Amino acid sequence: MHHRLTVLVALAFAGVAGLAALAQEGYPSRTIHIIVANAAGGGSDFLARLVGQKLQDRIGQSVVIENKPGANAMIAAQAVIKSPPDGHTLLLGSIGMLTVNPAVVANLSYDTKRDFAPISNIAQFPLILTVNAASPIRSVAELVAFAKANPGKANAGASGPIFQVVQKMFELRTGTSFQYIAYRANSEAMIALIRGDILMSLSDTGPATGPIQDGRVRPLAVTSRQRLPSYPDVPTMAEAGIKDMEVEFWQGLVSPAATPKPVIARLERELIAIAKLPDFRDKLAAQEMFPVGSTAQEFADLIARELVQWADVAKQGNIKIE
Repeated sequence: MHHRLTVLVALAFAGVAGLAALAQEGYPSRTIHIIVANAAGGGSDFLARLVGQKLQDRIGQSVVIENKPGANAMIAAQAVIKSPPDGHTLLLGSIGMLTVNPAVVANLSYDTKRDFAPISNIAQFPLILTVNAASPIRSVAELVAFAKANPGKANAGASGPIFQVVQKMFELRTGTSFQYIAYRANSEAMIALIRGDILMSLSDTGPATGPIQDGRVRPLAVTSRQRLPSYPDVPTMAEAGIKDMEVEFWQGLVSPAATPKPVIARLERELIAIAKLPDFRDKLAAQEMFPVGSTAQEFADLIARELVQWADVAKQGNIKIE
């Protein structure tokens, strides 16, 4: 009798577990598409393909990456918003798309909080402040002093609204004013810096790595909390005397807002596991990116905080992009 009771209890538990499985059953039932708002070949594309491959290995369905650049990420965002909210179309959402654009882009066709459900923040990376190696400027303090003494020569450049907002943040924190020049890519901004067209660039480390290594540009500071392992001699902004200038760019997966909770929970679990894989971490580290693997709630909290932060910087700096 006792044995039979144990079996019945076990069956009851199996039933509960079965119901939970049933909620996710059939997911994924076909190819998963990850939409990327950048062209192939860049950092976002690299991350999406790496995550896509790992996800495919784990869930047994193919994962396809679709690049839909243009219109300040609105083309990519719309493609996801208009897709069925069933977890088969996901968006690689970045800090620029999800929290900076809402602060600065006029007539944005999406609303981050209304239109998307966060799943997991996958990776983040800091920025690096560089000047031309031929310039006499050897520290952030010297850069600030030079910019204040030579307002006509104080110009900066990078690519896209996100970098313009971070540049403005730097100016607000240092009491400087730079003319900002927008380039199509940060690799182009590096060429301009090497040519002497601009005084400084705050960009991701990727495009700066080559020019730093061959001695054409000089790194002055990184925006991370700690120094970067690959640049142990380059101080953080805080060490360089600039307070509240800690900036980590992040990228994570989001889905259409109405996606069922069990589907999000399944993806969240897989992405947290992927972020812990040693070869995934190594491949990110080679690109100066650092794995995160947050929960959906942590990602939602980060997005909420940054929506407020960047709206504040954009307002103080009077930045509006048509």
